[in-house]
Amino acid sequence: MNLKSVHNIYFIGIGGIGMSALAKYFLAVGKKVGGYDIKPSLSTDSLIELGVSIQFEANSSMIDEIFSDPLNTLIVFTPAIPQANSLLNYFKSNSFQVFKRSEVLGMVTKNTQCLAVAGTHGKTTTTSILAHLLYQNNKKVTAFVGGISENYQSNLIHRGTEISVVEADEFDRSFLTLSPDFACITSMDADHLDVYGSVEDLEFSFREFTKKIKSPGKLFVKKGLPFEGITYGVNEKADYSALNVRVLNGVYCFDIQTPSKLIKNLHFSLPGIHNISNALVAMAMALELGCSIVSLAKALESYKGVQRRFTYQIKTDDFIFIDDYAHHPTEINAVHQAVREMYPSKKIAVVFQPHLFSRTRDFINEFAASLSQFDAAFLLEIYPARELPIEGVDSEWLLGKIKSPIKKLISKSEIVREITDLGYPVFITIGAGDIGVEISQLKEKLSYAY
Repeated sequence: MNLKSVHNIYFIGIGGIGMSALAKYFLAVGKKVGGYDIKPSLSTDSLIELGVSIQFEANSSMIDEIFSDPLNTLIVFTPAIPQANSLLNYFKSNSFQVFKRSEVLGMVTKNTQCLAVAGTHGKTTTTSILAHLLYQNNKKVTAFVGGISENYQSNLIHRGTEISVVEADEFDRSFLTLSPDFACITSMDADHLDVYGSVEDLEFSFREFTKKIKSPGKLFVKKGLPFEGITYGVNEKADYSALNVRVLNGVYCFDIQTPSKLIKNLHFSLPGIHNISNALVAMAMALELGCSIVSLAKALESYKGVQRRFTYQIKTDDFIFIDDYAHHPTEINAVHQAVREMYPSKKIAVVFQPHLFSRTRDFINEFAASLSQFDAAFLLEIYPARELPIEGVDSEWLLGKIKSPIKKLISKSEIVREITDLGYPVFITIGAGDIGVEISQLKEKLSYAY
């Protein structure tokens, strides 16, 4: 369809991180935007401040009249919305044009120079680094980020429409709607098996994604993944290599060996080798796009991160509180590696909210092993998201497999008391559920306690 001919866009599930970024984009290009979500959130609050009309009841009679014309209104929905949703079915049954978010993102980026970041881990951080590098190099870029950039306090970074930077999400095979000029694959660990059924089907979907790259496009792949492309790796031989990695005054310093030259003494403030890898491929893509080394180095040093990606909430001499979105064993391992590197001699406690019954079931032993690395592990009940409970799958089962010397199943209301009673100097919250809603309150109460 021709998006230029559509003046009104209505989002079902507008508060989602990907949906709200797309809503902000349409606002920025002059469309009328409205939508529905199940409840208010920081995301919906920010959209309302921008003038977006949002309803919180799935009642078709409450839809703003401006979105009543099927010929001039596009309906966008997220797969997180149940197919039985009454608003979704109202629009479908009244001849509106109804598309998934991923399909609309494909339309938006189709006529741009599209740079897509795929992978089961690292997408959001890599996307935000790449977007920041291009923005600071004065590129006419629009970036759709799956988190809130600390540099821009938004999940949309917008300076123009010549270049688009997007997360290529494997969930629901959404990334197959994209047609990128450049693409990267950061990782391909088993995940979303509730959607794919098997690791083989997941890997097949990634292979199909690589076929979506326009000719003569470029594919960037982490060294060791089974794809032909421009390789990258940390402390290993690849087309782009991060070498001589060290920590100086709490900041990473490293060199990059490109196919033609050595770039020395780059500075980057995000902890963890996994983030060096994310920064490396973002730099590689920007260099291949033609950005200058000097300006990229300066931009990389000024990058601040993404909210809920190893975000410091409290950082004093006596107490550290870090929050992270990690919800897969590989991601938890990466958080553990980073925090141990930063605080090698300190006791570390973690509070983890598992996300999805199916993911907990599929990776129960891997979750237990990753959480057992912490000195104390506290579990919240599983956040169901889009799922119904699975018999026998609960946090008590996971707790029984964890080998940390201190472990306990707690409620959200007990977090502050358990952490203050324990008295460990480093505390981390991790999870992709509604634990993120608790962070500001936890920060306030723990700041008072310490």
